[in-house]
Amino acid sequence: MTLPRQCAAACRTGGGGGVVRCRAVAAAGGAVAVRDAVVAPVARRGAARKTAETVAGMWREVQGCGDWEGMLEPAPHPVLRGEVARYGELVGACYKAFDLDPASRRYLNCKYGRERMLEEVGMGGAGYEVTRYIYAAADVSVPTMEPSTSGRGRWIGYVAVSTDEMSRRLGRRDVLVSFRGTVTPAEWMANFMSSLEAARLDPCDPRPDVKVESGFLSLYTSADKTCRFGGAGSCREQLLREVSRLVAAYSGGGEDVSVTLAGHSMGSALALLSAYDLAELGLNRAAPVTVFSFGGPRVGNAAFKARCDELGVKALRVTNVHDPITKLPGVFLNEATAGVLRPWRHSCYTHVGVELPLDFFKVGDLASVHDLATYISLLRGADKKQPAAAAADAGGVLAKVMDFVGRRRGGGGGGALPWHDAAMIQMGGLVQTLGLI
Repeated sequence: MTLPRQCAAACRTGGGGGVVRCRAVAAAGGAVAVRDAVVAPVARRGAARKTAETVAGMWREVQGCGDWEGMLEPAPHPVLRGEVARYGELVGACYKAFDLDPASRRYLNCKYGRERMLEEVGMGGAGYEVTRYIYAAADVSVPTMEPSTSGRGRWIGYVAVSTDEMSRRLGRRDVLVSFRGTVTPAEWMANFMSSLEAARLDPCDPRPDVKVESGFLSLYTSADKTCRFGGAGSCREQLLREVSRLVAAYSGGGEDVSVTLAGHSMGSALALLSAYDLAELGLNRAAPVTVFSFGGPRVGNAAFKARCDELGVKALRVTNVHDPITKLPGVFLNEATAGVLRPWRHSCYTHVGVELPLDFFKVGDLASVHDLATYISLLRGADKKQPAAAAADAGGVLAKVMDFVGRRRGGGGGGALPWHDAAMIQMGGLVQTLGLI
């Protein structure tokens, strides 16, 4: 039995009909030492199968240890599907907690303190404790009639850790990083900065060939110029400090630990950048690093993908085949480029990870193809409801954001916001190009 090089797990036979279980492997000096491996019987029957097919019994497979081989076709494994939907709901908490009221003193930040945020958005039983809020600032110019949000830190998500009870259910201590998608004008403009830029996140090995979208890199690495959050530093600095602290605290106590990064839209790009960064700095030797991406765009070039693969970054991309955002950047030049343009393929944007495709489209409601609530309802099976009805019950987060944008256009002087017009023009052209209308 050959295990993935970065899986950091060895298999052993459990106590029940040869059920395969995984355990953490000691890593000394950065070298992974596989103690023993036993090939499991192919057939799993009765109680043995019931035991194995729980989250605790197969958490490494759910986190991508085997690149989800055999878990996606012909239909997603029910345990995997449930876990992916659960992480989507934890991303949805970011939208529910995000303050879109211009009159609020917490405008464009989180409405609640971190101790009660999950409870306030109806997820008090999620089994996680929020340990830190994360803020990001985009160092971009924003053509707007409102005060600029360029260089100003905004709440982008949170870091949380599973409780003792949830950790027992999961089979390990889970460190979660959750990112929301695009809301502010500066974030919209960052999304349109489609030029590739060398990431250079490891000062000891900058790798100039590894390039990522410059707007996403700006959001990840730019510090808040207003110092509104006590000099917290960039999104990157905040994450590295908190995630490394939590992993060291729990793995040092002998627990199995995982690092899960989940995000929607722009948030999935930040999740992948963070996962690459953590792996490049070696943190995935202590804990497997996994990304669950919902409606995520491409982030970097072919060298970025190759380096993520080499480092063992695991990414499951949940996509709607009709979602135009998943086609960006690189609508025409990407990993599928062939023919006379094939020589340029390695300089093009390239998706990272394994795709879990969904299929949903509603005429007259184009926003639903990218809405996180729709993604989650499809994964959940929507309790026998039609996807559109389930998404409506959950509250379409994209629709709420666009309603907020519309209200900002209508108020405060009646002038159109240039960044909003640019966004709509770009989106409209892309939708037509892809043949969605």
